[in-house]
Amino acid sequence: MAKIISYNVNGIRSAVSKGLLDWLKKTDPDIICLQEIKAMPEQLDKEVHEKLHDFAYWYPAQKKGYSGVAIFSKHKPDHVEYGCGIKKYDDEGRILRADFGDVSVMSVYFPSGTMGDVRQDFKYEFLDDFRKYIDTLKRKRTKLIICGDLNICHKSIDIHNPVANANSTGFLPEERAWIDDFLKSGFIDTFRHFNKEPHNYTWWSFRANSRAKNLGWRIDYHLVSNSLEKQLKRSIILPEAKHSDHCPLMVEIDL
Repeated sequence: MAKIISYNVNGIRSAVSKGLLDWLKKTDPDIICLQEIKAMPEQLDKEVHEKLHDFAYWYPAQKKGYSGVAIFSKHKPDHVEYGCGIKKYDDEGRILRADFGDVSVMSVYFPSGTMGDVRQDFKYEFLDDFRKYIDTLKRKRTKLIICGDLNICHKSIDIHNPVANANSTGFLPEERAWIDDFLKSGFIDTFRHFNKEPHNYTWWSFRANSRAKNLGWRIDYHLVSNSLEKQLKRSIILPEAKHSDHCPLMVEIDL
């Protein structure tokens, strides 16, 4: 049984200062996928590297203090793929893939559209290009586990106030339709596979005491190829972990 955690840490150095490493040791996942690491590996203390899993793969953004993803694993992957081959996304460190036998685990960080129309357009371009990338990839890698921050709430159940946020980036009709189509192309939203209940979120604004009031958004996912459905055992959100404005989520899968 493999435990795979996905976590947007909103800066790994900040998360470490809030007890991330001790939490990971206690939780003991087999694979950890981080997003928004906001650091180069050489910027981290030696202790951080020593306490992480034996096999660590970093894909930071070219711009310091911004974006970036990482994968840490107890077992050495057969292959690690950095980026998707499109420079404007790869410069921002958005996609990292590790292959373990016939299963591929990806840490992905989708763009946010919160900085205005230019970045929203960039986000739409990314959505189109990511779909094409995955459609091509799954021809040779048929068992994909996509872990990460998609910066999109799929349905009304996934956001605390769907009416007020109807025109907010991250909950726009076009974005939500993209997830619909992506899932129909052969993927399972693992959390919703097991849990249909409302009020389950993975991100809360720092404003207005949102986390304490559970006024959140579910924008982080494990999306798994349909071919792995029978191997899924559990998928949960872990809101008690408070090292970021996001919380981690975990999927357990029989590999």
